[in-house]
Amino acid sequence: MDKDQLDGLVAFALVAEKRNFTAAAEALRVSPPAISKMIRHLETRLGVTLLTRTTRATSLTEAGEKFLQQAGPALDAILSAMKDAGSAADKPAGRLRLNVPQTVYPNFLRPLIATFIEKYPDVTVEIFFENAATNIFERGFDAGIRVSDILAKDVVALKLFGPVRWVVAAAPAYLDKHGHPEHPKDLLAHPCICAGAGNRVYDRWEFETDGKEFEVQVKGPLILNDVLLAIDAAVDGLGVVYSPEEAISDKLTSGKLEVVLDHFTGTSSGVYLYYPQRSQVHPKLRAFIEHLKGLEKR
Repeated sequence: MDKDQLDGLVAFALVAEKRNFTAAAEALRVSPPAISKMIRHLETRLGVTLLTRTTRATSLTEAGEKFLQQAGPALDAILSAMKDAGSAADKPAGRLRLNVPQTVYPNFLRPLIATFIEKYPDVTVEIFFENAATNIFERGFDAGIRVSDILAKDVVALKLFGPVRWVVAAAPAYLDKHGHPEHPKDLLAHPCICAGAGNRVYDRWEFETDGKEFEVQVKGPLILNDVLLAIDAAVDGLGVVYSPEEAISDKLTSGKLEVVLDHFTGTSSGVYLYYPQRSQVHPKLRAFIEHLKGLEKR
């Protein structure tokens, strides 16, 4: 079905419902002559007259009545879908798909999501946990959360918090047994617990000294694609782990983990919500952005 046919069907359904060309035109946000043209084209294709229009009233012909009886349910479904789509144009609703690192959720995102879904009950928030720097928009996500270092240049970014300190930590019992590394290069002699999977393993740990950045490519007996489980493995004494300090703050407070190499701690400017510059910001995402900004002001 081409666009002209669909336009004619919708115009006919509205005129049949309202028995008025002007009212139908207002519903479609077009002029009455445009409605008349759509229906004339439809009647030409069908080879019958569907509507009789006088100065006082608009009525269905016998052919129009029969056509409406047969096509009515489908036309009602189209009109209902158009109405729903129109409502979605200015009301936050539908599924908001977010791609976020696991470490951001417990301490930052979880309470924010709770207040958001309470405020916007028509929005369903889907959160997919991922740490890799991939093109999430090709996979249908509305927005993502990442550290500043791996953000693409062609995105709009809203800072959530930062700066972020990246620390190396291990269980006290592990350090008592294996000793404290004094320099990041000493990690080459320690079992390092890495996060990632396949060819996206984060085994290049970043450090700073005297204002200069450098990396150490570590190795170890365990790679987990779940960052939180990697942290738990360090708590269990299986090795050292590299993590945002905020993500292990509870483990540090409780004494389950201890930071080492503190003088070499690397930092990133912060964690950001990001979305494509080229895309339209839908009401559900706009509401989420405004919710974030509102919390920042408190």
